[in-house]
Amino acid sequence: MIFATSQRALLWLISWQMRFPALENLSFFQGLSEEDLALLAPCLRTQRLRAGALIFDQGEAAEFFYLLVRGEVVIRYKPEDGPALTVTRVRPGEVFGWSAAMGNETYTSAAVCESDSEVLQIRGDALRSLCLGNPRAGELIRARLAAVVAEREKSRQRVVKMLNADASTQRAQGGRYA
Repeated sequence: MIFATSQRALLWLISWQMRFPALENLSFFQGLSEEDLALLAPCLRTQRLRAGALIFDQGEAAEFFYLLVRGEVVIRYKPEDGPALTVTRVRPGEVFGWSAAMGNETYTSAAVCESDSEVLQIRGDALRSLCLGNPRAGELIRARLAAVVAEREKSRQRVVKMLNADASTQRAQGGRYA
């Protein structure tokens, strides 16, 4: 009986590694045990997207948290009184869509594929459940999420400062800020 269970677990692990061969190599998941990764893997879904594809829009219900495997994604924020601004560029191995992971109702920005891309997506509620059920893994994931959120907020603040400086320059020169 134990042999059959171990054999089944081994077969499942092999099939999981074939589906997500580099999961443990992605920086966001480094430090998680094989058991933690094995719990996470069934919740992940691969999605291939074309350049220009909208992954999610600002204000849309925040369902999924994403990890970029291949390609490039831009995160855009649209203030109420102006055009959409690129806040950051997501590179392979980086994550986005943190609103879903944090339990927020909506995304605070939009995500658009800059090039053909491949992402792993996980439902935000599934990730939060995994964190609650596995305290060590949860602590590591929450710490990484906090770092991502802090970095995105810094990027957003830099863009706002740049726009404010540009608007001040326009006013000083007697021009109109468009």
